[in-house]
Amino acid sequence: MLKLIAISASLILGVLSFFAVPCNAQIATSTDLDGRRLFVNAEPPLRINLSTAKRTNIFLPRETPFVGRTHPAVTMDRDGVEKLVREAAERHHVDPALVRAVIETESNWNPIALSNKGAGGLMQLIPTTARRFGVNDVFNPQQNIDGGVHYLKTLLERYDGNLDMALAAYNAGEGAVDRAHGIPSFRETQNYVQKVQNAYFRPGSGHLSDAFVRSRPIRRDVDSNGRIIFIND
Repeated sequence: MLKLIAISASLILGVLSFFAVPCNAQIATSTDLDGRRLFVNAEPPLRINLSTAKRTNIFLPRETPFVGRTHPAVTMDRDGVEKLVREAAERHHVDPALVRAVIETESNWNPIALSNKGAGGLMQLIPTTARRFGVNDVFNPQQNIDGGVHYLKTLLERYDGNLDMALAAYNAGEGAVDRAHGIPSFRETQNYVQKVQNAYFRPGSGHLSDAFVRSRPIRRDVDSNGRIIFIND
């Protein structure tokens, strides 16, 4: 009888311990896709995974600001994005109309766009490209645009201003373009190059005569006083 009571007591304690909440658990808050605020007892605090976010193409209107449902940094309206485009284009000497064409084709102006291949943000940077150009958060519009424009300028310089090859490399990677000595035979890449150029050269896009301004090489010189100087003009 005593043995049976001991077994019952152990069983009860086991059940209670199973449902018990650890004393060091924390209450985390999050917001679901319907805008409802949730309170979650989690250890560690719950983090929202952008890979499970609802993927839709959202055009940023000029009047109504878009507030990112899953990323607190995304509170940018279309005018704000346009300003970032102009600033990054000037910084890296790339035609802003080309940047707009790439953004339109890549994400349709959706700052939290996420592809099945893991490319994210307005200019759809994959993780390796993001790290290469110092982008810590691909869903941060300023970082994403600056990294994407910098990458685009690098490709334009690599292929000596050949827009077809630069855009193909942006989509398929430099390796694929180098192996093909031009646009790879991938239908996706061929369609991509055509779509970006259609947007870039269409009437009213405001495109410039040159897609980018080549960086001037830095050269070493010596002035009349014998001082060594470095100039890029």
